[in-house]
Amino acid sequence: MADEALARAGLHFDEFNKIRVLEPEVAQQTKELKEECKEFVEKIGDFQKIVGTFIDMVDSVAKEVEKEKIKALGARNLLKSITKQREAQQQQLQALITEKKMQLERLLRIQQDALLKEEASQNEFIDQLILQK
Repeated sequence: MADEALARAGLHFDEFNKIRVLEPEVAQQTKELKEECKEFVEKIGDFQKIVGTFIDMVDSVAKEVEKEKIKALGARNLLKSITKQREAQQQQLQALITEKKMQLERLLRIQQDALLKEEASQNEFIDQLILQK
């Protein structure tokens, strides 16, 4: 009866026979909830550490990817510039070949004209010799 009267007044006895304001079941549930919260907070802390490590790893991989990307862009640009240089060099060589060809054709015409004149001169000389006999 005394327990009921105290319970109606909001007072309860725990397992150690101490007077408590909360019911023993509620106090036990509160204690369990407190322990579960503590475990949850620890797990969240562990999770944050794992996530932090993961983020650090992803960041380092991202930096490496950026470095490789920049290297690849540099290599591609270098390849393009080498290709353009070769094309320019090929055009220069083609122009030089055309120029030399024209120069040689001109020299060949000059030499041909000189030989034709020499031939005409010699034919004329031969004709004069034949006429003098």
